[in-house]
Amino acid sequence: MPLWLCLLCSVWFWGAAWAAVDVVDDSGQRIRLAQPAQRIISLAPHITELLYEIGAGEKIVGTVEYSDYPPDAKAIPRIGRHNALDLETVVMLKPDIVIAWQSGNPVHHVEKIMSLGIPVYFSEPVKLPDVADTLKRFGQLAGLAANAQQAQRQYIQRYQRLKQSNQHKSKVRVFYEIWNRPMMSINGKHIVNEVIELCGGDNVFKTLRPLTPTVDVEAVIKVDPEVIIASGVGEAPPPWLGEWDAWPQITAVKKRQVYHINPDYIHRQTSRILIGAERLCALLDKARKP
Repeated sequence: MPLWLCLLCSVWFWGAAWAAVDVVDDSGQRIRLAQPAQRIISLAPHITELLYEIGAGEKIVGTVEYSDYPPDAKAIPRIGRHNALDLETVVMLKPDIVIAWQSGNPVHHVEKIMSLGIPVYFSEPVKLPDVADTLKRFGQLAGLAANAQQAQRQYIQRYQRLKQSNQHKSKVRVFYEIWNRPMMSINGKHIVNEVIELCGGDNVFKTLRPLTPTVDVEAVIKVDPEVIIASGVGEAPPPWLGEWDAWPQITAVKKRQVYHINPDYIHRQTSRILIGAERLCALLDKARKP
């Protein structure tokens, strides 16, 4: 074989090897792609947002309801809700990869997608540091490693600053209210619990078994939180937040330490969760003041 042809083959071989994608997802499954994904379907709002963070928004050809951030994401074609997918549309969009929410998407739908030969990456960041790792791996999938590394580095730096500035503060008892009817909170395995602990808070229902346990007013009175934080929906405080005024024997109510944080800033496993953490930390600092 002529030398020039050998060199050409060598360049092609190493170029192909460099372009190949080999990533392990959150389920432990190894994902291999011949080249970085150019057509991506996102099956959860947090996945869509993380892809935009690394500059892969234009590669998203389909997503689910409530994938609304950044604003450009609202223009992406919808394939249903996270728990009710239109599989026919998924196939028609011809994705190179589908990124699924491991605990949020119907198992039978995801298995059907996989049975059609479409690669599926499972995303399930359960801890705050997992967000940084997810950014990196999404960058590998989309061929945007440099962008992802920058986003990852910024996230880690911001996280470390929060951790260092709050680690020696006095504990504050916190009741985090997801919803009011039924009244629901979080246990110690929920990512919001980690945010509370990052800020020096103590989740009063952390020992309960369900991830989002149902509680009642009597239970809240018994644990006597110093701060009550409600999520609700969107930026405006939920209308039921004022109902706590009926229970002035609770320390948080008596001292007017009842607050709201937009759930988009604290429930979604994206870099914005640190915005939620900063807000929560500031609220706990207010409660620490005499």
